[in-house]
Amino acid sequence: MTMNNALTLVGAPAPNSLLYYAVSAVLVILVLVGLNMLSRVQTAVRGNLLGALAMALAIVATLWNFGILSAVELYAAMLVGSLFGVIIWRKTQMIRMPQTVALLNGLGGLASMLAGALALTGHADNNAFAQFTAGLAVAIGGATFFGSLIAAGKLHQILNQRPKVLPAHFVWVGLSLVVSLGAALAYVFPPFGSPGGAQTVLLIVQIVAANLFGYLLAVRVGGADMPITISLLNSLSGVAGAIAGLAISDLLLVAIGAIVGASGLLLTQIMCRAMNRHLMDILLGKTSVSAAAAMPTETESEKPDDSACAGEADTSETTPGDRPTLAAPVADPETTFADWVENAQRVILVPGYGMALSQAQAQVKRLLDYLEKAGKTVDFAIHPVAGRMPGHMNVLLAEVDVDYEKLREMKDINDDFASADLTVVIGANDVMNPAANTAEGTPIYGMPVLNVGDCAHVAIFNFDLKPGYAGVENPLYARAETEPERVLIFPGDAKETLAARLDTIGAPPAIELY
Repeated sequence: MTMNNALTLVGAPAPNSLLYYAVSAVLVILVLVGLNMLSRVQTAVRGNLLGALAMALAIVATLWNFGILSAVELYAAMLVGSLFGVIIWRKTQMIRMPQTVALLNGLGGLASMLAGALALTGHADNNAFAQFTAGLAVAIGGATFFGSLIAAGKLHQILNQRPKVLPAHFVWVGLSLVVSLGAALAYVFPPFGSPGGAQTVLLIVQIVAANLFGYLLAVRVGGADMPITISLLNSLSGVAGAIAGLAISDLLLVAIGAIVGASGLLLTQIMCRAMNRHLMDILLGKTSVSAAAAMPTETESEKPDDSACAGEADTSETTPGDRPTLAAPVADPETTFADWVENAQRVILVPGYGMALSQAQAQVKRLLDYLEKAGKTVDFAIHPVAGRMPGHMNVLLAEVDVDYEKLREMKDINDDFASADLTVVIGANDVMNPAANTAEGTPIYGMPVLNVGDCAHVAIFNFDLKPGYAGVENPLYARAETEPERVLIFPGDAKETLAARLDTIGAPPAIELY
């Protein structure tokens, strides 16, 4: 069978095969079982492999169902795609995982957009439902594709990571949305309902509008809201796939796409609740909530002097020569840190995106092992949006075999900071910034943060003292000057500075990852 024969089948109703339905049901169950296995560290790898196997079998089942198993060109295309997948697998380090996830979301959207476009242009006898769903697949797939590209570009620092608002931004958002969805409806009516010049022109206009809509939504998201955006784009890639399945009458694609869409949307909602955010506020750039919804603020006597503080910035914007020095450092911060470690019985470790940038997770595991060997109680405080994608810190710490049971969510550990003897921060800023309680109108205002400042002693290993990803200064840094007996900051690459402190206290060497 030639490729032309294969393409003409896109959009044609699938044969009413009970065997195909039965196979599809089994594969869907396998995917659901694999997803459930991903929720436990002990079974996560097997769950991932089970999901991959189910997807491979789904491809075979789809080719058989549409009668295109003999289309050689399809196997050539799959081989090329598989080679790209192997390259990504071999070359991508954990630090690049957020942008990789965003890129894969985008490719899913692109595939759905192409499937919808082929369903429209390949058949003159589609019914109204097939025409409309194909148009929706183009709209949602295009928005997911370009929105994911923008998110990946921001995460990879190809694009400016700060939220960007264009002139008449909301006007363009509304216009692109109306054109995208309006085109999907127009395919039901002549002259756009059948292949031809009018339909082709409308399809091109719709693709441009859908991609513009994705760009406009993603470009104005930044700071701590980026993980939520990645989760939402993941959900949209599934929704686009499910709608494309409706357009081409592929039950299996509908089911798998619905699973991806539903699970992604559920994760998005969970993260929004954890951050005290509304999804529409994030998408529209309204990244603050009312003061009443914010977490309790410090009393006036406990508030640090905001005028003296600065925060941590991206390493790409700061050179070692720019690193600030503390105005009132303790006489010997290295010795002080060693004393804190020796005397502490309850220790909390707070990882952040800086740990990923410096690839310091092996040194963090080294610290964990040293503390536990000394008989101390150690836990990790994981903020729901620490890093640049959902579960970013969990992935990095799992890479160095940190026991998953030690990773505690913010809501479970936040009250423990007040009774802890020592908190060690590794590359975190926004997620522990107390300004989230008071700085109205900023990207992090109203976001629940880790109560690091409540701990008896705090050691911060951040690159510098400039504002973090959200661009909001951290008042906690000022306490290193006003309360050096309680807060220490070790500026510089977190991997190097933490390793130096661990060498000083005699911790065994770490096993390097890369």
